[in-house]
Amino acid sequence: MSITLRQLEIFIAVAETAQVTKASKKLFVTQSAVSMALAELENQLGGSLFDRHGRSLLLNARGRFLLPLSKDITCQVSNIENIMSERNDTLSGSIDIVASTTLGNYILPYLIGAFKRVHPNVHVNLLVFNTRYAEKLVVDGEIDIGFVEGPLSGKEGILWRSWFEDELIVLCGPTDPLAHNETFDINRDLKGKKWIMRESGSGTAAVVRERFGKYMDDVNVVMEMGHPEAVKRAVESGAGITCLSSLSICREAENGWLKGLKIDGLDMKRQLRIIQREDIEIGEALAEFLSFCDVMTICDDSRICLSSPWKLQSLLARHSALRK
Repeated sequence: MSITLRQLEIFIAVAETAQVTKASKKLFVTQSAVSMALAELENQLGGSLFDRHGRSLLLNARGRFLLPLSKDITCQVSNIENIMSERNDTLSGSIDIVASTTLGNYILPYLIGAFKRVHPNVHVNLLVFNTRYAEKLVVDGEIDIGFVEGPLSGKEGILWRSWFEDELIVLCGPTDPLAHNETFDINRDLKGKKWIMRESGSGTAAVVRERFGKYMDDVNVVMEMGHPEAVKRAVESGAGITCLSSLSICREAENGWLKGLKIDGLDMKRQLRIIQREDIEIGEALAEFLSFCDVMTICDDSRICLSSPWKLQSLLARHSALRK
């Protein structure tokens, strides 16, 4: 049986009141319910959390360690409930967004979903293309705002601002000899490998070719594919190795389908950007969405935060608490 949120709430109440009786009154439950929940929690954690002194319960060393953790967990859950249950029915309108492939498939859907829970009357239209075409749509004025991962062309009339950093890593299948390593040594591990690359025009492919530089002469490209999911499936099948965003492999890495290796000898971090035309007028709905997206800048490790929608919701809850 897993530890429940209710058990932690009861533990906090007992710690704060030092008595089962007072804790039960504070939580509006019976004394027996408090005693049972506390006993179950101590049993699950393999030891007592309180020292008994008459009718008083005083935290021992284990309890003092658990208390701040429990408060943090219950606070996070409360914040999540608040941000997910809020409704701002006065905000409405439509937002047209374009995102390059990695951002459009692995980041923006979670953010848009969470944003829609808070602002259900705002319609969000998301298009996904590679960086080159995403920039073109913004330049031509067909799309309000763009989220891109690749180098920009430097066309006039475009404004951009930094969003957060991503890192490209080498991916290999679980049976590949490289899977036994913790890192990819660019001088030792490059030669003799078959490589699967993203298509021309992809921001990821552009960064790989730029950062690899002279090492590209030793990269044996056996196929190019237009979507990271196709690339990952090919790597899983044993067709070769690749270099993709760490944002794109969270679930595969957790399930052991792929192994991600940071590259020794090269800086593979890249700056993700938000782009817009100079002459665009930022409406209320778009301004609120951009503010919502700024949540990524408070995450120390965005890859962890984005590995699942639940982790993202926790991050959004932190963001909501900071804004209050």
